[in-house]
Amino acid sequence: MSASYTISEVAAITHLSVPTIRYYDKEGLIPDLKKDQAGMRCFNERNLGALEMVNCLKTAGMSIKDIRTFMQWNLEGDATLTKRLDFFNQLHDTVENQMKQLEQTLNTIEYKQHYYRQAVADGTEKYVKTGTTHVKATVSEQE
Repeated sequence: MSASYTISEVAAITHLSVPTIRYYDKEGLIPDLKKDQAGMRCFNERNLGALEMVNCLKTAGMSIKDIRTFMQWNLEGDATLTKRLDFFNQLHDTVENQMKQLEQTLNTIEYKQHYYRQAVADGTEKYVKTGTTHVKATVSEQE
């Protein structure tokens, strides 16, 4: 017999909120999710795998509509293997572009960190704006 999980257990395992999991179920993103006699969702390992995939695709920026399409292709089996490969090839390109954009953003942030560290050390922005280095005079130099 396979393991069965409650929605609260699944939320703890996946780090998704209970309302998010319910929403994904309502949207048809968790194939073959069973309910017990009281109508409570009973998750199995396959359902957990589906949620991991949904979470991955959401993180990559996919829409619920596109995720639903992908999940449907999974249910259709081998006839959709080429579609699924094409889907992931396109997603790979999209994520690589996102990573390049994030790298550029990180470079800008790091530049601004350096800029403001120097401005704070100088007590003003006027030196970093002009590109000159200013060394504060020590007490002994001022005497």
